[in-house]
Amino acid sequence: MLGSKIAWDDTVLPFQLDASDVRGRVARLDGVLNRILAQHAYPPEIEALVAEMALLTAMIGQTMKLRWKLSLQVRGDGPARLIATDYYAPTAEGEPARIRAYASFDANRLLPRVDPFSQIGKGYFAILIDQGKGMVPYQGITPISGGSLSSCAETYFAQSEQLPTRFSTTFGTSQLPGGEEHWRAGGIMLQKMPKASPFAAQSNEDGDGLLQAVDILNDDDFEDWNRANILLDTVEDMELIGPHVQPTELLVRLFHEEHPRVFDPQPVHFGCNCSEEKVRQSLSIYSAKDIARMTTDEGVVTADCQFCGAHYVLDPKTVGFEAEESPDGDAD
Repeated sequence: MLGSKIAWDDTVLPFQLDASDVRGRVARLDGVLNRILAQHAYPPEIEALVAEMALLTAMIGQTMKLRWKLSLQVRGDGPARLIATDYYAPTAEGEPARIRAYASFDANRLLPRVDPFSQIGKGYFAILIDQGKGMVPYQGITPISGGSLSSCAETYFAQSEQLPTRFSTTFGTSQLPGGEEHWRAGGIMLQKMPKASPFAAQSNEDGDGLLQAVDILNDDDFEDWNRANILLDTVEDMELIGPHVQPTELLVRLFHEEHPRVFDPQPVHFGCNCSEEKVRQSLSIYSAKDIARMTTDEGVVTADCQFCGAHYVLDPKTVGFEAEESPDGDAD
């Protein structure tokens, strides 16, 4: 694979298959993924989970008309306790979207050379949408199931949104001779846009109570959906990663009979919205006694951002609801 920047790296390309009434996204992450994973020395199993979650977040976030933020979370009772991502929508036309991600895990319980997804254990997959001040946040939750994070996302859309959805993803590292190891990831999202969903069943054949695409499609829609999925099954990992295949070329190769139409690509950057002000806000619920317990031997209160690694050092007299001084040093 190539280690240099390519025009379609760190982009999400929206498209539509007119012949089958399916919309989709092609995502390529390169520098974004490197920035996310460079913040922590994650074990390979955790890196794989974070990479897949970041890729899913890029595709799902671009699908939704957001005013502010989309978050994906996976919580489990296994060694991989938490995988969390945020997608910040562009603030203006032509601006990039921003993604950040991190993981919490129990290093002592991790099993090397074991499927990363199995290390989540039992838990849930959640999508949270924060539309900004004055708007009611949305949260949808489905159980961990299906054998991959992509399958969890597919189940979420079938169960919570009654939208048949399919993801094909791949990710990993490469290294040119004499060069540094470099992350690349690529994926395709397909989503059937049904009319109403009067065909939704209450359970499916495997008896787990979770809806699948077959449960929410009538015969004609299922034929279109099945055809698009069969075509997607022919995609190769190197095509998804895409150092030599442009997203538009890939769509023509896979779906030329479905009359694909593409729209403007969305650039994606790494981005974090942490700040000293937000740290102070999070500490504002604590009393002076609580702040004293948080104060280090050096006489300061510290906080680290899990997403970007930013380190904040605060004067304990300026934090908490019993603060003696304002941050600028004036006595209250």
